[in-house]
Amino acid sequence: MGRVSLQTKILALTLSLSFFIILLLTSYFTYMNGKQIADDRGRLALELSKSISFMPTIIEAFESENPSETIQPIVEKIRQKTGAEFIVVGNREGIRYSHPQVSEIGKKMVGGDSKRAIENGEYYISEARGSLGLSMRGKSPIFNDNGDIIGVVSVGFLVEDIERQIYKDVSKELVISLAALIASIIGSFLLAKSIRKDTLGLEPYEIVNLYKVKNAVLHSVQEGILSVDKNGTITSMNQRAKSLLGINGSVRHLKVDGLFPSNYLYDVLNSGEPQFDKEMTWKRKTIIVSCTPIFDEKSVSGVVAVFREKTEIEQMINKLSEMKTYSEELRAQTHEFTNKLYVLSGLLQLGEYKEAIEMIQGETSELKFQNQIVFEQIKDTKVQVILLGKLGKASEKKILFEIDPESYINKLPKHIRLSQLTLILGNIIDNAFEAVSATDKPLIKFFATDIGEDIIFEVIDNGKGIADEDMHSLFERGFTSKTGDNPRGYGLSNADSAVKELGGIIEVQNGKENTVFTVYLPKTVKGEGH
Repeated sequence: MGRVSLQTKILALTLSLSFFIILLLTSYFTYMNGKQIADDRGRLALELSKSISFMPTIIEAFESENPSETIQPIVEKIRQKTGAEFIVVGNREGIRYSHPQVSEIGKKMVGGDSKRAIENGEYYISEARGSLGLSMRGKSPIFNDNGDIIGVVSVGFLVEDIERQIYKDVSKELVISLAALIASIIGSFLLAKSIRKDTLGLEPYEIVNLYKVKNAVLHSVQEGILSVDKNGTITSMNQRAKSLLGINGSVRHLKVDGLFPSNYLYDVLNSGEPQFDKEMTWKRKTIIVSCTPIFDEKSVSGVVAVFREKTEIEQMINKLSEMKTYSEELRAQTHEFTNKLYVLSGLLQLGEYKEAIEMIQGETSELKFQNQIVFEQIKDTKVQVILLGKLGKASEKKILFEIDPESYINKLPKHIRLSQLTLILGNIIDNAFEAVSATDKPLIKFFATDIGEDIIFEVIDNGKGIADEDMHSLFERGFTSKTGDNPRGYGLSNADSAVKELGGIIEVQNGKENTVFTVYLPKTVKGEGH
């Protein structure tokens, strides 16, 4: 079975919908119009009957010998003016005193619907068949001056006349409905033709296939890809681009303004010239951007942007550098203990047993105390590795590195990685090593605790401190107060970036005798630190 074309589907759907709506509205308006006409005629009949029943002339005529002689001319004149089919005035026995057909005067009223007016004195609308046919009637009792019911007034409009009026109004509505149907046919044809032109003659299934292929290609590449139209509205974006730019959820039909720095895209939109390998920093990532314009027949209709992350490479280099540093620190620790073993060996060979024993006891006591804190109170392996490396480096540099005996932390949450801890603790402690390098009695103290909602690390040094004018620039990338040929000014910046990734903060207290760096890392990630 062949596929139904888009044009045929649109025509069939719009025509069916239009026909259904027109039919529904016509039926509804016909019903409401008919009901309105019937109600209006009923109310008119009732109001006329009331008015006639209150006329003094009509009431006084009942006391005359020939009431019909007075009543008939009056009501006939009213009937002709109002267009009522009949106006009948009768006495309590239902004998007519007036009628459009004079021959019916004096005869009993027909229909049997006057009882409520004559007996109960009610005013009401009824429908009954009389001598002239089925009619809509308004019934009103006639009271004399004493309040007694002396007769009844019946004003009627033939149902046949009401229906004729309804059919006349319906015919007008049908003409309007037919015109609307013809207009919908023409509009449907033009709409189908326009849509087919917009889709370049492609059928929906062909468009779907093209979209699936494009979507598969878009999400299979490793680079982030984003396309926008000439107004800067996003038309497509793959998952890699969302990940690089830190965007969640659907972004279709959103403006790029505010989602990320989009000046490169607008430059290409305005100039029509492509831009390649431009750097931008966004959410602590360095991203390489290349933008290519999309042209239509007249001008630039959009831009395709390709994103690649530079930060990942930099982070990998930093991690390798840190691992190399700790490898060297462990080597230094090994070298330090090798030297001590040589000294111990020399003492034993010279027979200086007492000094050898004192040296062993001293080393053992110091090592036992430090190891007891590191291995029994610091439960996290990552922190243990960093502290052991720094203890070895401190020993080699002849710096007293004390771990507060009150320190205690359990195993850290999984979201805190070794690479992040290396950047944070490694750079802060290294900064402390450099700060105390020119001090006579260099001392660094380390404290850690996980009591409460945060994990807290504190590093105290008795170095020269930090100049007041440098405090506000301490964590800026590239800033350093030191001199030398090697690149400096990245350690504390990297530490600050790692802390912010974990949603924490770093506090610095610059005292006269000590400088204190305190790191607060939340146990659960709640957002970026400030």
